Amino acid sequence: MRKKKINLWKDSLSYLKESQDYIAIVVLLFFASSLVTFIIPGKFVFFNEFLKDIVSRTEGFGTFRLILFIFQNNITSAFASMIFGLALGIFPIFNIIFNGGILGYVAALTTDKFGFFSLWRILPHGIFELPAIFISIGLGIRLGTFIFSRKKRKLDELKYRFWSSMKVFFTIVLPLLVIAAIIEGLLIGLSR
Repeated sequence: MRKKKINLWKDSLSYLKESQDYIAIVVLLFFASSLVTFIIPGKFVFFNEFLKDIVSRTEGFGTFRLILFIFQNNITSAFASMIFGLALGIFPIFNIIFNGGILGYVAALTTDKFGFFSLWRILPHGIFELPAIFISIGLGIRLGTFIFSRKKRKLDELKYRFWSSMKVFFTIVLPLLVIAAIIEGLLIGLSR
């Protein structure tokens, strides 16, 4: 009997394709919450405390330290969203709505102060980060909904979803987050 050859990259891409509906739901939730906070930012001023906290925690950071902070923050959020998805996907859903809300709120403040075209300055920050976050949260939701699977052997389905999610996380999400942290850290470091 021959052992099945493992191809992490191919397996990851295959599972990513299987998970595209979950990721699409995440993208819709993100942009819907962004749109709400962008349109009516006055209802979300409580985000100011969260933003002040991040600014104060990164004050005085050099570029390299800022890159490490961004990477650590993003990887913790992405991994927690995926793993805590086991609780029926509730944590990842709240996480994506919160993150979308923050982005919409910041975009509203930015356009109010500097005009609509100032949004182009924050666009490069999300090119790699947002897909990584969307993927990890989508995988978290899929992981948490294993119980609703039509498969009879739920534990086998959970194992499949868990190990497939881990493969995707380490082969796709992690490299995207490294690139995102470097770009974002350099852009913020150079603009200070």
